[in-house]
Amino acid sequence: MGVALDGYLPAEYNPAELKLVRTQFAAITPANCMKMMHLQREEGHFDFRMADAMAAFAASNQLKVCGHCLVWAKDERTPEWVFRDGDKSVSRDMLLERMRKHIETVAGRYRGKVVSWDVVNEALDDGTNFIRPSQWVGTLGEEFIVKAFQFARQADPEAVLIYNDYNVELPAKRAKLFRLLRLLRENQAPIQAVGIQGHYELDAVPYQNLEDTISAIHSLGLKVMMTEFDLDAIPRARWWADDGKHREEMARLNPYTNGCPADVLQRQADQYRKLFNIFRQHSDAIARITFWDLHDGRSWLNHFPWERVNHPLLFDRDAKPKPAFGAALSEP
Repeated sequence: MGVALDGYLPAEYNPAELKLVRTQFAAITPANCMKMMHLQREEGHFDFRMADAMAAFAASNQLKVCGHCLVWAKDERTPEWVFRDGDKSVSRDMLLERMRKHIETVAGRYRGKVVSWDVVNEALDDGTNFIRPSQWVGTLGEEFIVKAFQFARQADPEAVLIYNDYNVELPAKRAKLFRLLRLLRENQAPIQAVGIQGHYELDAVPYQNLEDTISAIHSLGLKVMMTEFDLDAIPRARWWADDGKHREEMARLNPYTNGCPADVLQRQADQYRKLFNIFRQHSDAIARITFWDLHDGRSWLNHFPWERVNHPLLFDRDAKPKPAFGAALSEP
């Protein structure tokens, strides 16, 4: 069981939070501080201070570190300099070398300190394309994903190498995932696991699709990681529906500012229980489950895609267990 953390450790967490990390989790994922945008905002100038603090905290508390992420396949999540050569676009050879050097520097620095890497994050397209349009794929083609895995293996021969994405349990994107896995296998890319992010919404969890996807990934000899797990108490799908025409209305939706009602907490607990029953049934396939943030007060879902008081995790704002915590632990 893992948890994503953000900020300097231990300084930016209070004693109750630190106790929760130490007593309830075996692994931590740096939510942001190991991403390229944080580590290397300018070419050749690396800022490892926060990542080093997190690795040191993990080592002193017998926690594993799961690295996230070496290449994020979105232009807006990559420093602009990566794609530029002066006043012109970067060449194929220059971009490949920049990717190699970044991966070599980062994965090499944390070799032996990080047990896994999300090597490439969110490369699959949500629409009709196979790979998400980006300057990565525009300059290097689909090979950029293969090369990223090869560079990661050269930098760290022992870390588990993961492809990480969201909605891959849904049929349309799942088909693209397995096309990608075939491509990686055909090109001898050393992938060992698939990260299913698992950002679910209350009353809309795709249980059967998830179970089918776990089984299909495992049938290829790969492990499954639930890498960014949570269960949104204020469903957000309508934000993107109908070309975003509901966003002004949704931006005012903030129903649980005074606490989450007991009946909602119970529905959430029941749905967490069902999810964990699936995980137990597939324990031979699933290597890790990581919650995305420590407790409700720290969740990214308080701010994305609009500001609201959310309650998506197992622990409340006081770092106390919610009904979902007991449900997750209970046997069927």
